[in-house]
This record gives sequence, C-alpha cells and structure tokens, in this order.
Amino acid sequence: MLRFLPRIDAATLIAFGCILLLLLLGAAAKPGFLSVDYLAQQLQIASFLGTIATGAMIVILIGQIDLSIPWTIAIGGMMATGASGILGDALGVPLAIPFGIFCGLLVGVVNGLGVAYLRAPSMIFTLGMNAVAQGLMVFHTGGFAPQDRATGLMVAIASGQLIPGISNPLLVWIVLGAVTVYMLTSTRLGRQIYAIGNRERAVFLSGVDSRRVTVIAFALSGTCAAAGGVLLAGWANRSYQAMGDPYLLPTIAAIVLGGTNVLGGRGTYLGTVAGVILITLLQSILSVLQPQDYFAEIGIRLPADVFRQVVFGLVIIVMMMFYGREKVVR
Repeated sequence: MLRFLPRIDAATLIAFGCILLLLLLGAAAKPGFLSVDYLAQQLQIASFLGTIATGAMIVILIGQIDLSIPWTIAIGGMMATGASGILGDALGVPLAIPFGIFCGLLVGVVNGLGVAYLRAPSMIFTLGMNAVAQGLMVFHTGGFAPQDRATGLMVAIASGQLIPGISNPLLVWIVLGAVTVYMLTSTRLGRQIYAIGNRERAVFLSGVDSRRVTVIAFALSGTCAAAGGVLLAGWANRSYQAMGDPYLLPTIAAIVLGGTNVLGGRGTYLGTVAGVILITLLQSILSVLQPQDYFAEIGIRLPADVFRQVVFGLVIIVMMMFYGREKVVR
C-alpha cells in the first residue's frame, strides 16, 4: 500500500502559484495588503477554515463527502456556549470546549454508521443529518438567537496569542495539521484511508474492516467541524444559528483546489493547506475589488456573498470536470 502515500503533485504547486498571483494582485489593488499585520489576520481567518477542512478532507479521501458540515459547526459553537445551561455552571464552564466538540463527534459517528453499515449514499445521508442538526438547534434555542456567550477560555483560544506573533487559532491549525500529516503518512489507518478511496472492495477483500475506517473518517470530520465552530464562537464571543452555512462551499473548494481528488484516493494535506490559504486570499480579493459591481453595470446584480458562492461553485464544477476527464484518460 506504499503507493497510496500522498505526494506533492502538480495541483499543489499550481495552488501555491495562484497564492503568489493573488498576493501580487492584492498588493496592486490595496496598499498594505502585504503588510505583516494584514497577512497575519488572513492566516488567523484561514485557520478557522483549515480546521474545518482537515476532517472534510479525510472523508473525501475515502471517496465520500460530508454535507452536514454547516450545522455541525453550529452544533459545536452553540453547545459550547450553552454548556452552562445544559451541564450547570460547575461543569459547563470548564467543559464547554470538550462538550461542544463531543457533540460534533456524535454527529460524525452517526454519519459514519449510516454510510458504512446502512450503505446509504454519503451525499444524501449527511444532507439529511444536516437538516436534523438544524432542527435540533432550532428546538434548543426555541427558534430565537441564543443568548449564551463564549467562556473566557474560548475567547482566549480564539483571539489570544500563546506564542507572540502566532494567533492561537493558527497554532491550533498547525498542531492539528501535524497530527493529520503523521496519521495519513505514517500509520496503518492513513494507508487504509487512501486505499479505500482507490478501491474499497479490494481493501475489504484483503481483510481490512473498511466500515470501521469509514466511521472513523466521518467522526474526525464531525470533530473538526465542531472544533471550528468552537473557535468561531470564541472569536465572535457568541454563537448563532446558521453560523456554519458560509463554510460548506469554501471548505470543499479549498480541498479540491489543493489537489485532493473528489472521487477519493489521492491528495495531500499540504495541498489542502494551500487550498485553504488560496480560498481565504480569494475571499479577501473579492472583498477588495468588488467585482460584482462590474456585473451590476450590465444588469446582473448579485450580493457580495452570493457572488462568492457562485465563484466557489464554479471552482468545484471545473475541478470535477478535470477529475472526470483525468479518470477517462487513465
């Protein structure tokens, strides 16, 4: 199975090349775009997306997809900020972060069980779980915006700097990324993930419990999504319904832009890092240039957030066409 180990491929190099082009474009469009403070801010913003994309990438590597990410993020943030009301102040304050992440883990495990043992299509099952999570959160808040605030520890992790010059969310992403790289490249589980993405039936016939690996992959996705929600809640000092909705398309777009095959079996975490930074810079560039204003002049009026979603959707479609063509050629 050594041939399934990830390598730096052309897609990753292209992603880093696009990052360089965006940096040059941003520098030309906005004075101070390349300043240390601004780039540090962009890396902090990228760390939220990077944390979420880490787990989603693992699911894509096995040839599946997790569409429950938006409301798993909301569950993580809302359960962490509301832990005191559920567990009481004595336990809710110190256990707010692990409680929120644990709730996301449960969502991931349910997704994994449904896909692995019920053989339900991951796209349909996780989309249904996203709706279930939404309903549970609306019931939890009574249909209103929650009044809970983030704990001091959540705010410190999301906004502080344990190491001067490196924001805590970025530090969390670095540690998480290092663990993920080790898992994917140096453990049996990592080799099994790549192998299942290439040909699950052959892996199953070789004696590997592919269903267990699938459950683990979805559990990691739910855990990372909830961790991203906890970070976002700490950064905003509050949680709110639909807080994860803006992250589904950027997450998938970042992963595929980094060279991870959406059909599974190929991709590197370094490529995902490049894709996350690329998407973050692209969002920043779109905010600076306001290209939707040019379309408005010809009668096409799109809000800024809608325009960004269109761009991310087109990126995913183009990469899907590329992967499909590549598979035919191979």
